[in-house]
Amino acid sequence: MIQRIIISVLVFVCSAALYAADTVMVKKDPRLDILSLKQLQANQRSAMMTANGLYKGYRIQLASTPRRGDAFARRSELMSRFPDQKVYVIFQSPNFKVRIGNFLKKEEAEKFKALLNKIYPQGAYIVEDGIEYMPKEEEDIINQ
Repeated sequence: MIQRIIISVLVFVCSAALYAADTVMVKKDPRLDILSLKQLQANQRSAMMTANGLYKGYRIQLASTPRRGDAFARRSELMSRFPDQKVYVIFQSPNFKVRIGNFLKKEEAEKFKALLNKIYPQGAYIVEDGIEYMPKEEEDIINQ
């Protein structure tokens, strides 16, 4: 009988402790918010990067040919017409692929593709690729 009373009292005390309404006050340094924001931006940037350190983005492919000379001739032509854009020749066996641009957003690539289609109507298309991009320190590339 005494054991039942003791057990009943223990159960009552434990259940009362579970339902206690205690308040916790947290005081923190406001600099922690700044550090948290910086870490969030660093995490967002790293999520947008490929394994080799380039950003995930878009380029426009204008040629795919097995002839190296044709690919480099197209590259030279593109470099003279669009000196503000970078042109790349990539070898993926058995073809050489000519790509232009470093576009972070697909919309930017689509605008430039429309311009290219006027000059090269034979078929420019957008491809996902690792791009060369250097964000400014204060720039938030996620919300652009």
